[in-house]
Amino acid sequence: MLEQATAWFRANGDIVWGLTICSAVMFVGTLLVVPILLARIPEDYFLHPPRLQTQGWDARHPLTRVTVRIAKNILGVVIVVAGLAMLILPGQGLLTVLVGGLLLDLPGKRGLEVALLRRPHVYRAVDWLRKRANRPPLQLPPPA
Repeated sequence: MLEQATAWFRANGDIVWGLTICSAVMFVGTLLVVPILLARIPEDYFLHPPRLQTQGWDARHPLTRVTVRIAKNILGVVIVVAGLAMLILPGQGLLTVLVGGLLLDLPGKRGLEVALLRRPHVYRAVDWLRKRANRPPLQLPPPA
């Protein structure tokens, strides 16, 4: 089995190098982007019901709103996939999945986000990142 795996790696060196470079880029990218995005979330974001449209975009042309919404969801999917990969590769997997999930427009999303944030190690990490950005901790609704 080990010999087959070694032979595959030797035969597919380009794929292995490509995956290694992608992993390194995702790792560095999440180290830079995830803290910025987590710091930008309003502290009371999870206490209010989700809005269908964000303020400011309501007055824009419908095509602009749809284009931005599609781009936001595509970015969210890419970030979630990168976060899932980081669960086994180097990187901040759970935090990256959380940030990607915040960008997606999915039914039931809010409950999943709150459930993920209720995990003590995730909340501590988010709180630590927000403290470093001089932002107050996120407020969560009381458990149902």
